[in-house]
Amino acid sequence: MNDQRLFQILLAPHVSEKTATAAEMQGRHAFKVANDATKLEVRKAVEQLFKVDVKSVQIINVKGKTKRFGASMGKRSDWRKAIVRLAEGQDLDFMSIEG
Repeated sequence: MNDQRLFQILLAPHVSEKTATAAEMQGRHAFKVANDATKLEVRKAVEQLFKVDVKSVQIINVKGKTKRFGASMGKRSDWRKAIVRLAEGQDLDFMSIEG
């Protein structure tokens, strides 16, 4: 996998109360990923970017909500979420990434 594709797979960390608790207690971190990303690509991207060992990867397709925008109905875009479980004793350091 080339470096350009590596930076296109992980779009952003997904931060919520639930993911913060899971990261702290179970070593699970959530990311917004590209819609065509596979488990293997996500695993390699996290391992190369953060220099950690990935134990498992789960990928979830999140459906966009239907919302009302004034008088018309609209739909938020669908997106893909990856939950990455790290090996025991490892943690992600987002400040060490060079962009």
